[in-house]
Amino acid sequence: MVFLKAVILFDGVCNFCVGSVQFIIKRDPNAHFQFASLQSDVGQKLLKDHGISLDMDSFILMEEGRAYSKSSAALRVCKNLKWNWRVLYCLLIVPRPIRDSVYSVIAKNRYKWFGKRDSCMLPTADVRKRFLEGGDLS
Repeated sequence: MVFLKAVILFDGVCNFCVGSVQFIIKRDPNAHFQFASLQSDVGQKLLKDHGISLDMDSFILMEEGRAYSKSSAALRVCKNLKWNWRVLYCLLIVPRPIRDSVYSVIAKNRYKWFGKRDSCMLPTADVRKRFLEGGDLS
């Protein structure tokens, strides 16, 4: 499956994850990223198409035919944000096991620290076009 833009899959009921998506949208001046929640039909189809477990509980970036997860996904997103956030991309030189252990601590505690929603986020009308729905897999 080929995308014109990069797709970020996120936990749609996690307050931290939803806040991260809103953070990215505000700092993505070229609208490089599109979004889908892991819980959505589109998210589940993308996971399946890329051979990723359907119960994956991580931030996923799908870009140029590859899927990235955990810290690798987060840092690759930084590369396309406004200039000052791009500097974080250089943290990819830190070995992945170290980066992912920090990521895992945050991921494991995200509901406890930031809370959980009863349902997936509903994007505002002005950013809705950046969210994949139903058959928007082109």
